[in-house]
Amino acid sequence: MVAHGIDLDVFEEHRSVLMGVAYRMLGAFADAEDVVQDTWLRWSAADRERVRDPRGYLVRIATRLSLDRLRQTQARREAYVGSWLPEPLATDVLGETLPDSSERALLDESVTLAMLVVMESLSPLERAVFVLREAFGFPYAEIGAMLDRSDEAVRQLAGRARRHVTQRKPRYDVDSVEQRDITERFLEAASGGDMDGLMALLASDVDVISDTGGKARGPRRVIDGADNAARTFIGGARGVYAVADPELVFREINGELGLVVLSKGVPDTVMVPQFRDGRIARIYIMRNRDKLRGIRK
Repeated sequence: MVAHGIDLDVFEEHRSVLMGVAYRMLGAFADAEDVVQDTWLRWSAADRERVRDPRGYLVRIATRLSLDRLRQTQARREAYVGSWLPEPLATDVLGETLPDSSERALLDESVTLAMLVVMESLSPLERAVFVLREAFGFPYAEIGAMLDRSDEAVRQLAGRARRHVTQRKPRYDVDSVEQRDITERFLEAASGGDMDGLMALLASDVDVISDTGGKARGPRRVIDGADNAARTFIGGARGVYAVADPELVFREINGELGLVVLSKGVPDTVMVPQFRDGRIARIYIMRNRDKLRGIRK
């Protein structure tokens, strides 16, 4: 019994890293939790006296389980109704979501929605290497041992992934205070039907990506351009985005400013705007309630 308690203590010491790896790999909070649970089952059944590096051993298990799950879910994502977005994570309650709040540094750029969306276009192996190397700083040789690949093969995968991400990664440059100010003015203009006010806040090439999974109202195609976006949001409060007993709450979502719309106290919609040159350049909207389990009131 004592040994089991010690084993659990070792596992809990590394849980936040395992959750961080699995969530970045899968972009799905619930799937990441399942991977961490399966990692514990493997750990509890292993001959731990032969494990010299528990952190590396556990990350290896979690990475391989995440790769298997990612390959299994790709077919489901191809058949997904409308746009597919990663599951949002409320990072302002990190102490509850990732138990070791001292590891808040794990919430770097690689966990933002924009980066997770870019990583969706990587192959599973490229994604694994990118996460392990760029987000967690594992040496190439250790990554190779985790993935049964040579050091040179890992370096090539890392190079391809880094180039791909660099080419596709959006550039946003507005500080947090200005982000909130712009968002508040955006909400005021939308609720007041102020078309000119909205146009002044939206980049001309803004796009709006909504993930409903066919389980809530919302556009299934990407909305392009300031005019189309403004018209969508002006009619949204009474149309596709209408909710019962709404309550709007600013939250930190994936390390960035976000807005959660509660309906009767339950998360209904998560909106995460992205900013460029003092305007909103992209808006992610998530309404599939099955994907809002990482949001807590």
